[in-house]
Amino acid sequence: MNTKVVPYWKLSGFYFVYFASLGVLIPYWSLYLKNLGYSSLVIGTLVAILPATKLIAPYIWGWLADHTRRSMLIIRIASVLALLSFALVLINTELWWLAMAMLLFSFFWNATLPQFEAMTLNHLGDDVHRYSNIRLWGSLGFIVSVVILGEALQSWSTDVIPWMILLLFAAIAVFSFIVPEKLNAPHSDQTSIWRVIKQSQVMAFFVVCFLMLCSHGPYYTFYTIYLETHGYSSSMIGMLWAVGVLAEVVVFLLMHRWLPNYGARKLLLVTLLLTSLRWWLIGFYADNLTLLFVAQLGHAFSFGVFHSVGIALVHRYFTGSHQGRGQALYSSVSYGAGVAVGSLISGVLWDQVGAAVLFSFAAACTLLAALITWRFIRSTRDFEAVA
Repeated sequence: MNTKVVPYWKLSGFYFVYFASLGVLIPYWSLYLKNLGYSSLVIGTLVAILPATKLIAPYIWGWLADHTRRSMLIIRIASVLALLSFALVLINTELWWLAMAMLLFSFFWNATLPQFEAMTLNHLGDDVHRYSNIRLWGSLGFIVSVVILGEALQSWSTDVIPWMILLLFAAIAVFSFIVPEKLNAPHSDQTSIWRVIKQSQVMAFFVVCFLMLCSHGPYYTFYTIYLETHGYSSSMIGMLWAVGVLAEVVVFLLMHRWLPNYGARKLLLVTLLLTSLRWWLIGFYADNLTLLFVAQLGHAFSFGVFHSVGIALVHRYFTGSHQGRGQALYSSVSYGAGVAVGSLISGVLWDQVGAAVLFSFAAACTLLAALITWRFIRSTRDFEAVA
């Protein structure tokens, strides 16, 4: 990849601060809500607001980006409005206020990443397979923030969590003005996007995305609380989160070789089966630190491989003026609907059925996704040529 043509460090810097914010938001936001005195049901509901708005928001922003061809302008506006919206959580901690603030914030927040993914791929041009070399900086940002905050919470109260998130959101807004615009490539094909979506393997792909991220519901919502109830310190919990993302970084370094060599279908099948094993280990062996570390290494596949394959497949399925909406649909179905449903189910059932049952449910979701992949998603030479 020619770093003189592609703004490698500017793109990488945005990913770094964006996922550094997720390194605070995903592991620790539910802990902050718990320490405010909210129940598991309320926590699950509040956490579900973030992905739930991805059902609609990314597609709205994606439509705007596709029709204006100005993805970075959309990202800049959304980043600033997300920052201002999240600041509302500092004013009041009552349930109705937090729900309103998270709903407003997430509507703008969910505009940024899908459009930035499309923007990154536009900058890369024919070097799409090099995406993972840029995206790995996001994983490094996650590691840095999750470890630092885990150590900080040994001495500080959870009141620091929203302030840390706000600081990182400000950094995202700054970086959005540093990354140069790259206009989406127009194309003469006026085919309706619905004709792309209704292809059997595209629909199967989105069902797989939904099931995969639905399986992450118990993990994203209650993993930190789960480990805390088993006696793990905040620093050890942060370390476990970091180990998973560090494994993801290693995969991102290898994906530019794995995609052409093995293809999307094989990588998806292996990833879904290993993810099932990961959820089973977490659900039944929380008291075994060694097995927890093994399970976290599985994050290399359950996120690293899965996301890299997903981004590349979406780029293959949705071309030209469909790119923004294609990435938005991927985000909406997986990190939106999938995580929202998984989080809600977890919030409703966590206290009733316990971690073992919910993580078994998660493993069942990924096994079903593996069956769908095996039956409907083809391994095409066209994709491997792109990869």
